[in-house]
Amino acid sequence: MSSPFYRLIRGNFAIIGKQPDGDSIRFVADNPKLYEFLHRAYRIKPSRDGSVQLRLEAIDAPETHYGKAAQPLGKEARDRFLDWLGFKSIEFKKNEVLDSEPNTIPGAILTKAADANGRPISYVLLGKDGFDDEKWVMVDEKLLEKTANFNMLSTGSAYYTVYTSTPFAHRQLLRKVALEAREKNLGIWQKDTTSEFALSDADDIGPKGQLILPKLFRRCIDYLKAVDGGFRGNLEDWLIDSSKMLSRNENDRVVIRDSEEVQLSELLVQRNSKIVFQADLLDLTFVEK
Repeated sequence: MSSPFYRLIRGNFAIIGKQPDGDSIRFVADNPKLYEFLHRAYRIKPSRDGSVQLRLEAIDAPETHYGKAAQPLGKEARDRFLDWLGFKSIEFKKNEVLDSEPNTIPGAILTKAADANGRPISYVLLGKDGFDDEKWVMVDEKLLEKTANFNMLSTGSAYYTVYTSTPFAHRQLLRKVALEAREKNLGIWQKDTTSEFALSDADDIGPKGQLILPKLFRRCIDYLKAVDGGFRGNLEDWLIDSSKMLSRNENDRVVIRDSEEVQLSELLVQRNSKIVFQADLLDLTFVEK
C-alpha cells in the first residue's frame, strides 16, 4: 500500500520565462538537498536557475501545448491554477510567461518521488510559515483540502487521474471531490466526450474540437503522428504495437475499481473514426511506470 507520508519542501513557484499549465509549474526549493530523500531522486535535474518541473499529484489538466497540439479549456485550467497561486497581470507570448505580478510566489510542495521524467510528483501548498521541511508529513484529509490539487478537482478544472503510487485514502477523497464536480457539471465536465469521440485528424480533439482525458489525448496525437508516418492500423493496434518497445510503451496498465488490471488498449473500441472508451474515468487507477 502506498504511504501517505510525504516530504515537505519549501521554496518558490516561478513562471517568468516558463510555460506553466494546469498541472505543472517550475519550483525553486529553498534546500535542494531535500530532493535526495525522494524515490528516484537521481532523475531530478534542476535547471540553471535552480528550478525543477513539478507534476501535480492526482490530476491531469487539459493540454495547453503538446508539440503543436492543444485541447479545449487548456488555457482556462492554466489560468485557474496560476490565479489560485496568486499570480496576477500575467503577460504571455504564446505559452511562455513574459511578466507577472509578482514574479514568484512562496509556497511548499509535498512529495515522495520523482516520475520517470524526473518531475517531483507533488501536492502544492501556498506559504511557508508553519511548515517544517526537515520532516516527513502525513497528508491527511485536512491538509489535502488545502492543496491546489484539491482545488483543481473541486472546481472541475482538471481530470481526476491517479496512480498506484497515490495513497488509497487520497484516491478515495479526491474521487469523491471529482464526482461532485461532475455531478454539478463544472468545468471540464461540461465538455468531456471521452466516452465516445471522433478521431480522423488532430482537429477533432484540438482547441476547437472535442475534450477528452488528457492522457488519452496525448496517446491519440502520437498515434496520428504515427499514421502520418505510415503506420497502418487503428489506435488500439498502435497502443499494442507500442507496448513491444521498452523505450516507448504507451499502452498503460490500468486498474479498474481497485480490482481488475487491464491494458489501456482493452478499454477502447474503434469503429471507423469513432472511438468508444469503455470505462468510467473515475474508476481508473494507472499503474505508475
